[in-house]
Amino acid sequence: MQSQVEVVITGNGVVSPIGIGNEAVWESLMAGKSGIAPLSVFTMPDYPVTFGGELKDFDGKKYVKPRKALKVMCREIQTGFAAAALAMDQAGLEPGSVDPERLGVVYGSEMMYSDFEDLRAAYDQCIEEGWYQHDRWGPSAMSETNPLWMLKYLPNMPACHVGIYYDGRGHNNTICLEEASAINAVSEALAHLRRGTMDCMITGATGSRLNLNVLLYRGDSLLSHRNDEPEKASRPFEKDRDGSVSSEAAAAMVLETREKAEARGANILGKVLGASSTFGRVTADAPVSPTAVSSCIAATLRDSSITPDDLACIVSHGSGNIADDPLEAEGIKAALPGVPVAALKSYYGNSGSACGALDAGVAVLALQHGKVPATLNYDTPDPACDIPVIHGQPLDIDKPAILILSHTRKGQCAAMVVAKA
Repeated sequence: MQSQVEVVITGNGVVSPIGIGNEAVWESLMAGKSGIAPLSVFTMPDYPVTFGGELKDFDGKKYVKPRKALKVMCREIQTGFAAAALAMDQAGLEPGSVDPERLGVVYGSEMMYSDFEDLRAAYDQCIEEGWYQHDRWGPSAMSETNPLWMLKYLPNMPACHVGIYYDGRGHNNTICLEEASAINAVSEALAHLRRGTMDCMITGATGSRLNLNVLLYRGDSLLSHRNDEPEKASRPFEKDRDGSVSSEAAAAMVLETREKAEARGANILGKVLGASSTFGRVTADAPVSPTAVSSCIAATLRDSSITPDDLACIVSHGSGNIADDPLEAEGIKAALPGVPVAALKSYYGNSGSACGALDAGVAVLALQHGKVPATLNYDTPDPACDIPVIHGQPLDIDKPAILILSHTRKGQCAAMVVAKA
């Protein structure tokens, strides 16, 4: 049974390839502006994919406090902190505004791959006549590595830095579950507020699939290779899709109990009604479990105490992968037949652990503005993806809630529901 504690959203911070901050993001969505473009920050000679969803003009110095913390923050940590700072500013909260013992942080994250330049001197010590010598790493290369190097890349550090600056001495945790990380982080934050162990939670995620090392590690087999038209490369559920598009992003929300938010006169942006997670068996031929998708949606509706009739739409995972999309569509259709489907990665690609937080942040904006953005690049429907994808023009919202869905190729599935204030 759902707790009677009502959890509301008082801050919404978005750092994305289509804009930084709520206003810029919404303007891009309404203009149908893609954030996918040729890579300029993360360039790699001869790599077969030359585009992605980079953050435009992101400068950590504008957001990170204290400034000296920048020296132990990689790009993902900086963007994660920036999202929290934007959300806390909108919520009207500063360090000390909330009882420190009652302020918590839960973030989604994943492995952060080192920037090549941070290890260049160390690698150079191990090269002889153009070949890497493994036995040199221990005796010589470690002396060339910054002693604080590891602090720049630990997945738990975004939540730590946010907690340190905002003096959150309550629950602090990090969920590392690839694309399911963000919504599971929100779910954990929601649980603490419902149980009464916290009064305020900063929750969200940060992620990047664009670091040079992550591109090399993951390879290009699942990526779109539409180098000549990058803005048309992300095509969820569309017949001519040829893979996903890598990107980077971060997003965060400030969640509070309605009682506490109203007592301090906060502007309430929306509500988080519920969340859940499921798991399903996947195989090389079926990398998404339709059963896990449908059961996750059903469980989330139960936890939210609503029915499909209350949903304006579902924000799908919609990766654009050839094999994945029909399986996800099967699960969505089984649980929510006829409910409109948004596929927002068509704007900003797949940022890994941040994607669910970014989708949720956009869903909050959609509820505030009364419109769901149309899916980009949905030119020819795929008969194998038999779901009503929102395309052509935005969908006017006439119902109170939106469900956000994320899943991984390992079988995890997570969903949450946001609703009008």
